[in-house]
Order: sequence, then C-alpha cells, then structure tokens
Amino acid sequence: MREIDLKTLRLFVVVCDQRNIARAAQEAHIEPSAISKRIAQLEADLGVPVLSRSRRGVEPTPAGIALLEHARSVLFTMDRIANDIASFGEGLKGSVSICASASAIAEKLLDDIATFMRQPANKNIKVDIEERLSLDLVRQLREGAAAVGVCWDNVELHGLEHRPYRHDQLALAVHPDHPLARHTTIGFHETLDYEHVGLPPATAVHTMMQRAAARAGRTIAYRVIVSSFDAAFRVVAAGLGISVVPMEVSAAYGPQVGVRIVPLTDAWARRRFIVCFKRFDMLQPAAQRMVEHLTSRASAEPVSANAESPQPGGRRSSLRRSRDR
Repeated sequence: MREIDLKTLRLFVVVCDQRNIARAAQEAHIEPSAISKRIAQLEADLGVPVLSRSRRGVEPTPAGIALLEHARSVLFTMDRIANDIASFGEGLKGSVSICASASAIAEKLLDDIATFMRQPANKNIKVDIEERLSLDLVRQLREGAAAVGVCWDNVELHGLEHRPYRHDQLALAVHPDHPLARHTTIGFHETLDYEHVGLPPATAVHTMMQRAAARAGRTIAYRVIVSSFDAAFRVVAAGLGISVVPMEVSAAYGPQVGVRIVPLTDAWARRRFIVCFKRFDMLQPAAQRMVEHLTSRASAEPVSANAESPQPGGRRSSLRRSRDR
C-alpha cells in the first residue's frame, strides 16, 4: 500500500464533515475534481471504498468511519508536533499535556494553570488537561502519553522524577444534625461507627482510608459510592452518610450545601501533592516552564496551622514526614 499523504487525510476529514464534496472543496479552496481524484486514489491504495456516494451527497462507509477516526488522531498529533517543534524557534510556543488526579484538579491546579496561561510570556503555550487515577497517571507518564502529572505523593514513582507541589488536609464532611458535627477535630477511627459516602475503590483516598481502618481493626461501612466530590457533598447534605474530603474542596462546596467540615487529625490526612515527569531535561521548553511554575506555587504556599498542630496523645504531625512518604 502506498503511503497516505496528510493533505489527502485532511481533505477526507473535511468531506466527511461536510457530507458533500462540493462544499468541502469550497472550504478547502480546491477544485471538487481534485478532491474526487485524491479520494479515488485513497480507495485504490486501501483496496476498499471509504465513501458511499448518492445524489444527496456522501457518507463514510464502515471502512471510512474507521479511517476517519484514525485520520483525526493522526492530524491532531501532527498539529501538536508542529506546535511543539516551533517552541525551539524564536519565541516559546508549544503545548503541554497534563494528567492529574481528581483531588488536584478540584483544588488549586486549575487556578495555577490559569495564572500560568495569563502571563504574557506564555500566551503561545496551549495546555491539555486530563483527569486520571494516580496509577493510570503514572503509567501514562512512563509510556509518554502525557508530559506532566500532578498527584498525591503516595503513588509508586519508579522511573519518574518529581518535585513538590501543594499540600492539603483531609477532613470529614457531616450533616449539621449528625452526632459528629459537634467535633472541632476528629480522628478517623472515631468515624468508623457511622456509614460513609465514598469515592471509587481505585482512588488514593479510598486506599488510605482502608489501610487506616485495618490498623484500627475495623472496616468502613459504605452506604453510597459516588464518582465526584460534588456528589459526595450532596449525599452528605441529604443526611445519608459522612464523607472524607479535602479541606480546599470543602471551602468551595461545603457552604453551598450546608454541611459541617471537621478536620482529621491523622498523620496520613495531611497530604503532599507532587509534579512528576520522566526527565526534566527531556521535557519540551513549554513543559519545563509549566513544571517550574507549578513548583513555584508550592514554595509560595503558606503552611497552615494544621501542619504543626498537636495530635492526640501529645504527638505532632510532621510536614517533613508527609513530604517524604
């Protein structure tokens, strides 16, 4: 089979979008006969028809639908390559692919990225953000499917480099009439007598809660499993259970739905997020600048009082230990 040139792929996509060769030719500023010739040659090279023609226009055949999906992917990748390579010329351009955990996205990450993109020096840098579970995120970085990842630092990072990002504190969201609502702080073991509203089992928070319950010789009774923090707050507000949530997220959702927020005193509830990648010196200039921006937000972040507050039994939580996990 002959190699398929990119111009033919672009024209094929336009034809499929317009469902009409004449309109596609007008959009592409080319003669309809030239498009027809390219499509005919494409079908000859592939050995199958990719368009079904009728008086009303054209439709992709089953083979054409498969080709269309691949064509969009190839053209998107080629455009990304052009943008990224342009970053090595005069003026920094390019794109940065970021995958991040739900907690990171729900907290400060989007604000930090927005600050980065508003800076005049970064006006030509585009950013793609995808939400991923921490394990999937790490795999994508290793496979080169993403350049930068942001997640909790308890994930296995073998083969990756990382830098500190922000930190947060987990807390308990409770209905104002719940027996635990009178607490000002609480240990996780004290919540195990009540029904929980949880996130999916593959999330990092779920794993840490399961471990904490096991250390206490207990199990967690889940009444509801939800897919987002927004849903968790709404279920708690309905009085159907309690939920462990990040304090930063609580500030946004808690007041809206009228739930009480009680900080957890457990050491594992103090979390450090990290920015991770394969090798910093192998990142494109735009991605390097993004990493440096995000890590600068960590150094500028004030340490909350909870990071050094006394814990039950006279112990103190240690920000250093949180960072080292």
